[in-house]
Amino acid sequence: MKRQTKGLIIVNTGNGKGKTTAALGVAFRASGNGMKVRMIQFIKGKWKTGELKAAEFFPNFKMSNMGKGFTWNSKKLEEDLKMIHEAWDECVQAILSGEFDVVIMDEINYVIDYEFLTVEEVLEVLAKKPPEMHVILTGRNAHPRIIEAADLVTEMKLVKHPYKKGIPAQQGIEF
Repeated sequence: MKRQTKGLIIVNTGNGKGKTTAALGVAFRASGNGMKVRMIQFIKGKWKTGELKAAEFFPNFKMSNMGKGFTWNSKKLEEDLKMIHEAWDECVQAILSGEFDVVIMDEINYVIDYEFLTVEEVLEVLAKKPPEMHVILTGRNAHPRIIEAADLVTEMKLVKHPYKKGIPAQQGIEF
């Protein structure tokens, strides 16, 4: 007998590391259980990360990196906004299609915080998700209304970070 599931809205937020990593853990777990997973990354650049390479080994895990890097110092805001809206369109399609069991909107909390998308439009789509679909939203500064709508919220707290000692991001750890 298959267990009945209630699709959860999960938020990974906070200043500490691990928001995307936690979402990837769920993605790999779900994929390993035969569930279909869709992950859309809003901000991370076009470089070939370890997680993007690993996702290729899971036939039911589709991952798209749709950004070009962090945008707060962008010289081409119109281009960034176009990419963000393309990523958002992918999210909407993935959620409303009902094709996936898990949809991950990586770094969408930043996008809402920077007011590139409104919290209202995100909540409107979340309200239309299929009842058994799980949706994960990651990124710092989760909007209070997103937190209120969520079933599970985890805040990563920064205690110590190697960057403060001048240690740059390392392959296999940060990317």
